[in-house]
Amino acid sequence: MTAVRYTVTAEAAGAVLAALRRCDGQLTWNQARRLMHELRLGVNGIVCIDEGRRVQAGDVLEVRQRPFPPVPGDEDVRILWLDALVVVAAKPAGMLSVRHPGDRDWSEERKRQQPSLEESLGRLIRRREGGSGAVERRGGRPSGARTQRGLAAPGGVAATDSGLLAVHRIDRETSGILVFARTEESQQFLIHQFAAHTVLRRYLCVVPGQMSMQTLRSRQVRDRGDGLRGSTDDQSVEGLDMVTHVKPLRRFEGYTELECRLETGRTNQIRIQLSELGYPLCGDVKYRGPFGGAVVEDTSGAPGLALHAAELGFRHPGTKEQLSWQLPWPSGMLRWLDRLSRGQ
Repeated sequence: MTAVRYTVTAEAAGAVLAALRRCDGQLTWNQARRLMHELRLGVNGIVCIDEGRRVQAGDVLEVRQRPFPPVPGDEDVRILWLDALVVVAAKPAGMLSVRHPGDRDWSEERKRQQPSLEESLGRLIRRREGGSGAVERRGGRPSGARTQRGLAAPGGVAATDSGLLAVHRIDRETSGILVFARTEESQQFLIHQFAAHTVLRRYLCVVPGQMSMQTLRSRQVRDRGDGLRGSTDDQSVEGLDMVTHVKPLRRFEGYTELECRLETGRTNQIRIQLSELGYPLCGDVKYRGPFGGAVVEDTSGAPGLALHAAELGFRHPGTKEQLSWQLPWPSGMLRWLDRLSRGQ
């Protein structure tokens, strides 16, 4: 997978094709557009097909000889649980959790080119419920759950067909489980659990080297000096606390598969903390080692970012039961892990 990568500087930031031309220095507009049309241009490891996409300092532009995987769509999304109050879904890698507020006025055609999980779920839910307004539990049964049919929202107010309310997000490059609320009361009930750190969030990832069990504690900084978020052990620095509990699951020749349980859930938390320790995630083109230190080259051959939200658990806002869902690695990652286990 031969590729040329450019890290966007503050001077090059802006519209993606203009940024690419500034970074490359030789590409014409037609050549840049052709790369996008042929699905050979990516941003942070994900294919980019929108000329209006804006990139910022620290983003990584990537030009490949072969096309990126196609853009994920509605058919790549799975609903794991659906009732009147919440929907739990499996997000594919390469899909936004929620569209940026500044992009919500895009045309429907432009949105469908690279849909967010929120938008895809809205369409899938409408198809399932057939526009009838009837709501019942759908999908696989989570741990500790009893079947709930006709579960009504508090006060008898039902969620609208498109009334999905964000509770949390995971990176575009990351696959795994998310929950959306369908009423404002449910949203607040779930947000309070996240704030109290009572939500179970278990991730899987793979890093180079051999790593031991430990708890990572640091403070997030918004700009570590190159436009990217970073972390520091200096508690006098203003920033949000980050706590991640790390446990090795499997050891391969030169690599370790880790379980990461989030106590806090800051943007890019796992990627930042492990990278700052010198263990950048396989397939991560953005965080490749501690800021100011040597870049850790990625020779793993990972098909994408090796980070997966594998388990999510919370108290249901209606029944108050503790529920949880688990999801294995995506198939492409499983094939790659099998090759690692055989030393290939």
